[in-house]
Amino acid sequence: MSSTSIDDLLSFEEERPGRAGRSRGGRVGRVFRALAGIAAVVVVLVAGLRVVGLQVSLLVLVAGVVALFVVRRVVAALAPPPPSRAGARVPAGDDDGTWNWGARDALRTAINGWERPLDWCESSRERFAERVLPWLGELADERLRQRHGLTRESDPARARDLLGDRLWTFLSTPSRRPPSPRDLAAIVAELEKI
Repeated sequence: MSSTSIDDLLSFEEERPGRAGRSRGGRVGRVFRALAGIAAVVVVLVAGLRVVGLQVSLLVLVAGVVALFVVRRVVAALAPPPPSRAGARVPAGDDDGTWNWGARDALRTAINGWERPLDWCESSRERFAERVLPWLGELADERLRQRHGLTRESDPARARDLLGDRLWTFLSTPSRRPPSPRDLAAIVAELEKI
């Protein structure tokens, strides 16, 4: 039996590209794409300038386009991540320069994935039954599958015994109103006990 918590299920691990991804998008590929982009921009500029009757040294044009590409790359690397829709929280205290603003916060991503639908469903039991209840059912099935090798669909009688009457009824019968935060906390605690 593996011991997996809901936190483990909600965690985020970024996959690293394999060898196939490196050969196609490695350093040589990036340099080649950059050179091809620079050449294309220079050709368009030369053609455009000739159409208007202006002549500019090719060396000056290439240097200018390379400078623009470098500035664009540096600005993209230094740009802060876009603000989240829920409103980004700035860490308290002074930033010592070690904070990685570009890294994804797996916990924040998981919380936002639940927080928004819970907010939307606060006053509508139909939305709760359509959006949140299936997620909770999937979590219960995953816990049952990992710990006991079954799901609610594959062995309903045993799943009901393992889940308990309260959790089974909650997952199988839509309620008249969305549960309160205290009720949801109790349900999550019961899911953790499975």
